[in-house]
Amino acid sequence: MRETRPDPDAPAAEPAATPRRLRGYADVAHETKSGILEQVVAQGARLTERLASVGAVVAIASGKGGVGKSLVTANLAVALADRGARVGVVDADLNGPSLGRMLGLLGERPLDGPDGIVPPTGARGVVGISTELLIEQDRALRWKGPGSDRFVWQGVTEASVLREFIADVVWGELDYLLVDIPPGTDKIGRFLDLVPQPSQVILVTIPSRVSLSVVARSASLLAEAGVRSVGLVGNMSGYTPPGAESTVPLFAGEGVGQLADSTGLELWAEIPFDPEMGARTDAGEPSGSDGATAAAQAIERLAERVERGPGGREEAR
Repeated sequence: MRETRPDPDAPAAEPAATPRRLRGYADVAHETKSGILEQVVAQGARLTERLASVGAVVAIASGKGGVGKSLVTANLAVALADRGARVGVVDADLNGPSLGRMLGLLGERPLDGPDGIVPPTGARGVVGISTELLIEQDRALRWKGPGSDRFVWQGVTEASVLREFIADVVWGELDYLLVDIPPGTDKIGRFLDLVPQPSQVILVTIPSRVSLSVVARSASLLAEAGVRSVGLVGNMSGYTPPGAESTVPLFAGEGVGQLADSTGLELWAEIPFDPEMGARTDAGEPSGSDGATAAAQAIERLAERVERGPGGREEAR
């Protein structure tokens, strides 16, 4: 039998590819020289400890910008406070914050206490934290870091700041901690990385077709994540002109009810457009459920629904 010799001119065989395995923090069991892993674990423990004294974490989200989510958050916060609840608010929109102004916190500075950052107190005794309180008024937020590959490190930095807003702030005993989530379904997912099972999530939408489509995606994300208590709030559902008896729709179509039917979510409230509520909120004096206006009554119904929900004060009784 003739011996077969390798062809010297044939290309060399490529070595077998080694499968890549991306590791997360949970895969590292040893101490790290940088200490980053230890810092992440410690922050996670502090977050759990802070939330242990909170009755219910309520996320107010949408996925869509421009739907009045922060206005809903501010007015819901003062409505709950008027009902005797202890309320804290986290403005998770780090780059476009507005709740500092809406809750009357502008000009107040968080205090550096021995147990963490002490948040200032605003309208109706609501305490809150926002990047609006940490930067000069009307100045854009700038993130410090390498000039290149910003898309890599900025997301990590933003997630770390949000974790610190929850874990490193001395919230004390709260009935409700409202978290105003910025636009983007990815921002909802980032929040769920920190708080996988919030007590309740409120999805805010306006009756426009574009908004309803985006919020439907957010509802799908929450369902896939197994979040149990999710409700819809329709904002700007109509407008009643001064002296008129009927409400004029601001958008065409079947409105938020159609989204509730398609997603199977309960419609917790529909809030009509109210210029006075908007003006008061912009001035740092949210009206909440004050007065007999249709918007105030809708906020009152929303506060009642939150109190009946998981972690709510009525459920705890």
